[in-house]
Amino acid sequence: MTSYQDLGLTPIINASGAVTRLGGAPMPPEVLDAFRDGAQAWVPLEQLQAAAGRRIAELTGTDAGLVTAGSAAALTLGTAAILCGYDLGRIERLPHCEGFPHEFIIAREQRSGYDHAVRAAGARFVEVGFNEIVSNAGVRRTEAWEFEAAFTENTAGVFYGFGRDSQPPLAEVIERAHRHGLPVLVDAAGELPPKRNLSEIAALGADLVAFSGGKAIRGPQSTGILCGRKDLVASAALQMLDMDDHLQLWNPPADLVDSSKLDGLPRHGIGRPLKVSKEEVLALMTALELFASGGYDADWDRQHTLLASIATQLADQPVTCTIEGTREAERSPLLSIEIDEAGVGRSAFDICRGLRDGSPAVYVSHGRLAAATLTINPLCLDDTQAPELARRIREELAG
Repeated sequence: MTSYQDLGLTPIINASGAVTRLGGAPMPPEVLDAFRDGAQAWVPLEQLQAAAGRRIAELTGTDAGLVTAGSAAALTLGTAAILCGYDLGRIERLPHCEGFPHEFIIAREQRSGYDHAVRAAGARFVEVGFNEIVSNAGVRRTEAWEFEAAFTENTAGVFYGFGRDSQPPLAEVIERAHRHGLPVLVDAAGELPPKRNLSEIAALGADLVAFSGGKAIRGPQSTGILCGRKDLVASAALQMLDMDDHLQLWNPPADLVDSSKLDGLPRHGIGRPLKVSKEEVLALMTALELFASGGYDADWDRQHTLLASIATQLADQPVTCTIEGTREAERSPLLSIEIDEAGVGRSAFDICRGLRDGSPAVYVSHGRLAAATLTINPLCLDDTQAPELARRIREELAG
C-alpha cells in the first residue's frame, strides 16, 4: 500500500473543514466499507445510477436523481441537459451552441468562479442586476423582474446560486422563468445542512438542483448529486455514461432514460470526462442515508468540546476566542480566534502562513484574516489533534 509518507508527504492538521483543496470531509467507516464492497463486484453503471437515482428522488422529493463527479460536475451536466434534452444533434455538438438557445440569465451578484462549470457546457451568461450595496452606490439588490426583462428567444434557462441570503428569492425567480417555459438550475453545493434543504429547495419548483457529496454528506470528495425533472436528469445521464454500445442492446431502466425518445444512440457526451465509479456511487449513497437519517447529529457535542479545549489552552494568549453556532443549526460549531495584532507584532496572515509552514502543518479557515481572525472548523479534527493545534497556535503567537 502506498501512503502519503511514501510519496514524501506529511499529513496536515485540517482545521478548515470539508474544503476541496484539503481533500473534503472525513468519510465514516460505513462509507469506506461501501466503497471497498463496491470495488469487488461489477454492475452495469446505468442500472446502478438508476437505482441510486430512485433513492435520491425519494430523499429530495424530486422526479429523478443522479450521482455526479462533484457538484461542479452536476452543474455542467445540468446545463448540458437544459441545452440539449434528448436532441442527439445538440448532444453531439456541445460545447458549440450555434443555432439554438444557449443563454442563461444570472444575477450579477451571483457570479463566481464556480459558474465556469456552467460555461464549460457551452452556455453564455447574461447578467442582470447590480452590486449596488457592495459598490456603495445604492440599497437595492437584484430583483426578479430583471430576470424576466432579460428573457429572449436565445434564453435557454436561469442559473441561481442558492444561499441563506440570496436575492431575489428563488421562488420568485422560478415563477418568472416558468411563465416563459424556462428551466431553473440551482447551485446548492454547500447548502447542506440543514437537512431540510434536500427537499425544500426543489419544492420551490427548481428544475434541477446540485448538491456536493463530499461536504456535509461526507461521501467521497469527488461526488455530487443532481436531482430534479426526470427528462433533464435523463439527458444529463445520457451525456455522462459510457455509450459505447449498440442501440439494439442498450437497455437502460426506463426511470433513468426513456429510450423510446431516442432515434439513435448518442456517442460519448460532453459529460464523459465527469464519470463516476461504481464504488463512489455506493459510498455516496451510504453517506447520504447517514446524513438524511441524522447519523451525524451526535457529532456536534464532541466538536464543541474540542473547540472549548482549544479555547481554554489559549486563554492566556493575546487573543479573544468565541465559539459560534448552535446544535439547532445542524452545522459544525466554529471557533473564532481574534488576534491582537499590535500586541503580537504579527498579522493574522503571518500567523496563518506560519501555521502552514510549521510542523505539523496546520491549515485553519482563512476567510476572516482581514479582520485579524483565524477560524477553526472541527469537522476533520480528532481528540489527539486538538491539543497539538493549540500548541502550534501558541507557538506562532510567540513568534
